[in-house]
Amino acid sequence: MSEAPVLRPRVAARTGLYVFLGANVAVVTALFAAAGPSGNALITIGRLAGLYGALVMAFQLLLVARIPWLDRRLGMDRLTSWHRWTGFGLLWTLLGHLVFIVFGYAQVENNGPVDELVEMANTLDGILRAIVAFALILVIGGTSARFARKRMAYETWHFIHLYTYAAVVLAFSHQIALGQSFTSSPFAQAYWWTLWGVALGAVLLGRVVLPLWRNLRHQLRVVAVVPESPDVVSVYMSGKRLNELPARAGQFFLWRFLTRERWFQANPFSLSAAPDGKTLRLTAKALGEGSASLRNLKVGTRVFAEGPYGAFTTLQQTRSNALLVAGGVGVTPIRALLEEIKGHVVVIYRVGSSRDAVLLHELHGLARARGARVHVLTGPSQVSGPYGPLLGPASLLKLAPDLNDRDVFVCGPPGMTNAVLASLRELSVPRQQVHAERFSLAG
Repeated sequence: MSEAPVLRPRVAARTGLYVFLGANVAVVTALFAAAGPSGNALITIGRLAGLYGALVMAFQLLLVARIPWLDRRLGMDRLTSWHRWTGFGLLWTLLGHLVFIVFGYAQVENNGPVDELVEMANTLDGILRAIVAFALILVIGGTSARFARKRMAYETWHFIHLYTYAAVVLAFSHQIALGQSFTSSPFAQAYWWTLWGVALGAVLLGRVVLPLWRNLRHQLRVVAVVPESPDVVSVYMSGKRLNELPARAGQFFLWRFLTRERWFQANPFSLSAAPDGKTLRLTAKALGEGSASLRNLKVGTRVFAEGPYGAFTTLQQTRSNALLVAGGVGVTPIRALLEEIKGHVVVIYRVGSSRDAVLLHELHGLARARGARVHVLTGPSQVSGPYGPLLGPASLLKLAPDLNDRDVFVCGPPGMTNAVLASLRELSVPRQQVHAERFSLAG
């Protein structure tokens, strides 16, 4: 018999964001109406586009502020995806603001658009700052495109994105200098100062203050480096008062190992064991230079960890039983979840061959202790389509006949994750019971 659905934290957080954004759109529209239209229709449209652009920019800051309450319920991968899509909205609203304003004033002044833009930059306070802010946003948006992101080191991409904050400051100073709705009333000024203060304050708290405070409080150090296979290694860390660190099985950290060669590299790795209040453990495969060098870490190396991040936890569980599906080294958060998740559990572990099944002995040990079942599926990934029939609907239903009455947690490479999600859709598993962690973010 199916259980009654419950309101998930993800739904509550998503609804809260929608309400927040909708309420602010209403306030901005009301402030614009109160300030009154311009005598020129193009200028009026341009001003409204600029106000919506300012609102979207502040909303984007909230999405990437790494606010713990939001991150635990929505996950960094989902928040980052929303940030990326709202980025397109930001580009279009700011472009509309620039084009409509310039063409509108060019019409009023009986001037050419280029000449008008030059004249505005030379005579009006804040215009040049706005142009520089728009140029920075164009550069940042270009580096975020998939083709550019794949060709760029994380550290380079992250450094370029720091210019976002310069663009925000320049855009806000432009709004203060020339924004008609900003200066129209004391309430308008208080609203915009509050909105930008909350957005920038959230970023400062979530991305600077909280990580610094937690690392000063817990003082992590490497206590053991254990090879799991020729290309996989586990790193154990300990510190002070780890029982007070709000980490859960299934979450990940951005790890910086403070050696001369690695201190500037921040790599996302999931916890591969549920936090026990004494140690934290990550397990990584040598997929790149950062993960390959982990086996050379020395005991005693200091660690700067940002996190915990991610919504891939039992907080999302809505049913009594669960199916955990792992691919490759994406097994690390799945192995951690197996310690903490409630009810009867079925684990499916998809690997190319049995020798690739990292931490399999630990999975079997945990399964025996709690009465779970572990199925290891091996074989080439390109048999009968991506990842073969082993992760198809018939296979999943055979291994977990009561699939529709289980929560399903999936973590692995993008191709594997997409294959499992497609099978679950074909089997009509309710979306609220499906929880996927993108391996590229948290593996």
